[in-house]
Amino acid sequence: MTRRRRRAAGVGAVLGAAGIVLLLLGLPLGAGAATPAAGSFSVHGTDPLAVASGAPTAAPTSDPPRSEPVHVDIPRIGLDAEVVPVGLNPDGTVGVPPLDTGAPVGWYRYLAAPGDPGPAVLLGHVDTYRGPAVFYRIHELQPGDAIDIRRADGRGVEFTVDAVRTYPKSKFPSQAVYGPSREPVLRLVTCGGAFDRNRRTYLSNVVVYASLASPVGGPPGSRAR
Repeated sequence: MTRRRRRAAGVGAVLGAAGIVLLLLGLPLGAGAATPAAGSFSVHGTDPLAVASGAPTAAPTSDPPRSEPVHVDIPRIGLDAEVVPVGLNPDGTVGVPPLDTGAPVGWYRYLAAPGDPGPAVLLGHVDTYRGPAVFYRIHELQPGDAIDIRRADGRGVEFTVDAVRTYPKSKFPSQAVYGPSREPVLRLVTCGGAFDRNRRTYLSNVVVYASLASPVGGPPGSRAR
């Protein structure tokens, strides 16, 4: 009985730690949706993925090879970070970058690449147990601010911020963030609003909407300002 109790306590501790990590990411425990769940991003949470329900889960196989984003630079907030692709976990929850200081930005690879027609979605943590994370300051962005992205093919694409909005996770605007677009558009998503200390998650998501400023071309940051 003593061994069983110790073993149960050990399993409980592991599951409890796993639950805390999921809540920090803003990902619902036990979620099995085939698409990212709305408001699944949190920070300190770091709910990095308030990914909207209804988002496509696979890129069209008939499309030509895309050039992935590898780096993002946002001068106003001093953001200079690597970008890595993320997809879906086996249980249907959205994949996220590591919950570490200095962790990169995640690009949801089942939607458009930056510069291609459609919404390109970048996800990042707002903070970690150790302090601010990569998207900690995106709520400070203002209309007209520049977002420069470098792609794997060495070319750059530049976007201009149109708006910054904060939404309760229960009212995440899935269609506005993940819905189809004829033009290349960019969305940045992280957690925000009040922090629920009991659930260890943020209650809202911050979304930055941006539109194409210059087509895919030379090195990013070449636009006249």
